[in-house]
Amino acid sequence: MVSTVFIPAGESKIYYHLSRGIEKNHNFLNDRPQHECGVFGIYGHTDAVALTALGLHALQHRGQEATGIVSYDRTHFHAERRMGLVSDTFTKSSVLGRLKGDSAIGHVRYSTTGATLLRNVQPLFADLALGGFAIAHNGNLTNALTVRRDLVREGAIFQSTSDTETILQLVARSKKTKAIDRIIDSLSQIEGAYALVTLTNNMLIGARDPFGIRPLVLGELEGHYILASETCAFDIIGAKFLREVENGELIVITDEGIQSIKPFQKLTPRPCIFEYIYFSRPDSYLGGLSIYECRKSFGQQLAKESPIDADYVIPVPDSGVPSAIGFAEVSQIPYELGIIRNHYVGRTFIEPQQAIRALSVKLKHNVNKSLVNGKKIALIDDSIVRGTTSTKIIEMLRESGATEVHMRITSPPIKYPDFYGIDTPVQEQLLSANYTLEEICNFLKADSISFLSIDGLYKAMGHPNGRDHNNPFFTDHCFTGDYPTKLKDRESKEEFSQLSLLSNLE
Repeated sequence: MVSTVFIPAGESKIYYHLSRGIEKNHNFLNDRPQHECGVFGIYGHTDAVALTALGLHALQHRGQEATGIVSYDRTHFHAERRMGLVSDTFTKSSVLGRLKGDSAIGHVRYSTTGATLLRNVQPLFADLALGGFAIAHNGNLTNALTVRRDLVREGAIFQSTSDTETILQLVARSKKTKAIDRIIDSLSQIEGAYALVTLTNNMLIGARDPFGIRPLVLGELEGHYILASETCAFDIIGAKFLREVENGELIVITDEGIQSIKPFQKLTPRPCIFEYIYFSRPDSYLGGLSIYECRKSFGQQLAKESPIDADYVIPVPDSGVPSAIGFAEVSQIPYELGIIRNHYVGRTFIEPQQAIRALSVKLKHNVNKSLVNGKKIALIDDSIVRGTTSTKIIEMLRESGATEVHMRITSPPIKYPDFYGIDTPVQEQLLSANYTLEEICNFLKADSISFLSIDGLYKAMGHPNGRDHNNPFFTDHCFTGDYPTKLKDRESKEEFSQLSLLSNLE
């Protein structure tokens, strides 16, 4: 169990080196694991484009920087890719009207590899020898730079800085004759995490990496098959959830029906545990588990591990809400909405000036002052990356009259960066990787702080013996450093330097 640290009232202080090292280069909006991406695909439905737009809207939480749709009308491919939200692009009839066809794939993006530029917005499309080919990808490849370097040396010309184009280039240069064989050939050369959908002249294909790190699910609507990152994308269009795409599996959908192909060595699944902690929508199901119930269980387990005397349990909205409900149930402390979130703060408004960026937490969150005044608060959140947002929220609670603020985090400390599609900082910028629990508590100006233990996390997900260190069911590398795949591009300092430059090209 991770011990709880208590700091006597009045003795907390910010360490100058800690605050300078973390705050000077980062605004508060980036103080949590950033979402990955979301994919959606449907084949053979007359309303394919509209259904794809709706599906992407349900997956918007997975990426808010850009979105795109590629459709096929049995003769031509049509593409629309834009910066911004789905609702800003695909609710306009003029845009949807240009997308024709009964098959489509779509993507919502948060940039992890490749800068935030229109040329990196997916789905990517190219005319190949086998015909039109569109691809949308969630995840990160850990050998993309190595493969890209070799392809460039052989004469390949890249149009984006996204690692997804590496797959496209491999498909284009494959010597196989059939489209599905080219895709298999390409995927056999890449490493890392991917859940992808591709659209060709006569098929929709979904693929999941051999460890199943990133999610992909299969559904059906009126006899037509659908692929998506989460089950919530099926709910919005009234589709039926059939099953998850298995790790290392390819799903091929054609006019003749559906086919499952498993061309790779069978490995033990290692889905990303952060899907359950933060990324997936609470109303989605993953691995047969309700995301909402998992998060409630995290809070329940943390209340057993780290009890506290408080007047109210208050979540940091919105991601901390289910866990706070579970914490309150076990601790028998009243649950209250002591922090109100403003859901209508857009990136354009908060970015232009440093003075505005410094207020970003207050723009998103406001304290319910009459509730917290004179009270001891148990503050529940799902994770801490740099700690800057938590610091500001605790400061706001104290300014509103809270006598004590006890921080409870329903995941273990994040000590290692992610290379599979989560935009976490380098290890030097991770709060828990560089400072003790007492130093973190001081930095946040909390009265106490505690994280859920790694064994407690597994117990809350139905593994009564905790984490099996020889065969963990999930990939939990952000907490343990146990990466399931090779990190080829990080093995060489020279390659890492090139990758850093590549991801910042403008």
